[in-house]
Amino acid sequence: MRNFQYIRAADIDQAIALHARGARDADTVFLAGGTTLLDLMKLDVMRPIQVVDINRIGLDRVEVLDDGRVRIGAMVSNTELARHPHIVQHHPALSQSILSGASTQLRNKATTAGNVMQRVRCGYFRDGVSPCNKRAPGSGCAAIDGLNRNVHAVLGGSEHCIATHPSDMCVAMIAIGATVHVQGPNGKRDLPFADFHLLPGNTPWKETALGDDELITHITLDAPMAGSRSAYLKLRDRTSYQFALASSAVIVALDGDTVRDVRIALGGVSTRPWRAPDAEAVLRGQTLSEALVSQAAAAAMHGAQSYGQNGFKILLGQQAVMRNLSQLLQLRT
Repeated sequence: MRNFQYIRAADIDQAIALHARGARDADTVFLAGGTTLLDLMKLDVMRPIQVVDINRIGLDRVEVLDDGRVRIGAMVSNTELARHPHIVQHHPALSQSILSGASTQLRNKATTAGNVMQRVRCGYFRDGVSPCNKRAPGSGCAAIDGLNRNVHAVLGGSEHCIATHPSDMCVAMIAIGATVHVQGPNGKRDLPFADFHLLPGNTPWKETALGDDELITHITLDAPMAGSRSAYLKLRDRTSYQFALASSAVIVALDGDTVRDVRIALGGVSTRPWRAPDAEAVLRGQTLSEALVSQAAAAAMHGAQSYGQNGFKILLGQQAVMRNLSQLLQLRT
């Protein structure tokens, strides 16, 4: 690990000021749980000169608002969020998604904002030497013609990057709907969660809409869909500490046998948390049937592209949606 300057911030304003001051001369980063950052620093993939510790600036509360929305502080641990009674009752897909990720020890340390900001698990990004446009812009993407079975996307990729976004939590959040609140030297602003993570396109090193000097302070979840139930389904090689090969977050509300409303999101198959509006449109307002669910699952993977070893994810993504929907509907009956 390379030498770096460590500074502990006392409050939000000081954290932003320290980060902005360090950014003028060299790379500077915020340290929250550190479950991704410290790994990448040890691997010499990230080389910050200054680290600003934000563990004592507050932002560690979960607040249920009067209108049914939930305001989550950036420093709320993954464990606390997953176990919060309101989340368990009203957003079970979110609770399940968090508990399906990492290990108990990591969830105890990892934070909500850190989960949103975590970097990809592509081996070519993390090895420090292979061509990788995220790590070394313009060097190429070794994954496209290389080993791309596990953590590489069939949706949302480009010729410059096909690494999947690794978060389980974010898949549930994009299905629920949320707002990311950020603060920087120029003040505060709100970003729709659906627009926060960027497609790689021609600039895969730019992963989010967060400004260089901005800090996530909160994430506000939309109010739960009336009369709905939800679930998160994760398909992976093993059930312990494994990233998704394909996953789905599904929220559905029925009027009898008719789908009143539905939200579907995918993980493990895409370069960012992936909402599936085509699949939702197939179901919304329709009478349920096995054929309809199968049609929706196929629509969820519309536009998917195989890069060789990861081609099986196209069908697996459909299975993640179809099985999740089927299980939810069985629970309702």
